[in-house]
Amino acid sequence: MTVKTSSNRKLKQVTDYVGADTMTAQVDNTRDPDPYPTRLAKPLDTLWVARREGVVRGRAEQGPLGPAQLDEFERKGFLFEPDFINGEELDELCRELSELLSRDDFRGRDFSITEPDSQEIRSLFAVHYLSERFAALACDERLVGRVRQILGGDAYVHQSRINYKPGFEGKGFSWHSDFETWHAEDGMPAMHAVSASIVLTDNHEFNGPLMLIPGSHKVFVPCLGETPENHHRQSLKRQEFGVPGREALRELVARHGIEAPKGAAGGLLLFDCNTLHGSNANMSPDPRSNVFFVYNRRDNACVEPFAAHRRRPSFLAHKPDEAWTPQG
Repeated sequence: MTVKTSSNRKLKQVTDYVGADTMTAQVDNTRDPDPYPTRLAKPLDTLWVARREGVVRGRAEQGPLGPAQLDEFERKGFLFEPDFINGEELDELCRELSELLSRDDFRGRDFSITEPDSQEIRSLFAVHYLSERFAALACDERLVGRVRQILGGDAYVHQSRINYKPGFEGKGFSWHSDFETWHAEDGMPAMHAVSASIVLTDNHEFNGPLMLIPGSHKVFVPCLGETPENHHRQSLKRQEFGVPGREALRELVARHGIEAPKGAAGGLLLFDCNTLHGSNANMSPDPRSNVFFVYNRRDNACVEPFAAHRRRPSFLAHKPDEAWTPQG
């Protein structure tokens, strides 16, 4: 079976649905000072800095999310919708996930990340380019409408992946803000991005569900340590840089607590790019799988990295309207 690389027509369709009629991003590349300094040699005098951007920038009448849902996202930095997808559609997505994960020729490729201590696939990136089925999902108005409503404008897919946390073997993820990495290593200027994660297996307390700190999206926690060369090769397996300090985490958890949305396969988790999150190892026999799309507002397209020597590879950080193809 051959790799399901999308045609140029399909890739154009994705960008058209997500919002290709918006003008090309005009980003002010002035960097002095960076409002979100990170990867520092020594800590600041404060545990965090205030967020500058608004969280929800659209209105209830502009999309499928109601006022209470938008208020919850504004307050907590995430929203979980059970039963977003079900029936034959869910079965089809699960079959597609299984087919992709069974591809032996994906192992050893740059977009395929294995577990730290085994050859079990942990993540497949750029999945909306590897699979026409996931490409169609990425531009589905049910997702895109919610994203546009939260971000207040058209967006493109900055990153996509399927995560597979196998039973017994799946390792955890350290606490982190995605925006911290995307700002430091991809050059994302501001907090105008939202992640959409659809769980494709039942998500329960024993198989390493995603944990989030509600309210943590309202502040930015700078991290210590200069970004190493080719940091992505290690961080996608086990992250050591770009991890917030324990004092900041203790204070934020003391203020806001920790939540772990759980439920049957087919639920949708939307969360702000700056919400602190992580997960435990999967000690159960049950895998925890999800498909994950990051939508970045088109006028927030990435520039040069703010705290790294060079940009990460394009399979991790797509440009607007990019026609990516797997290499090797």
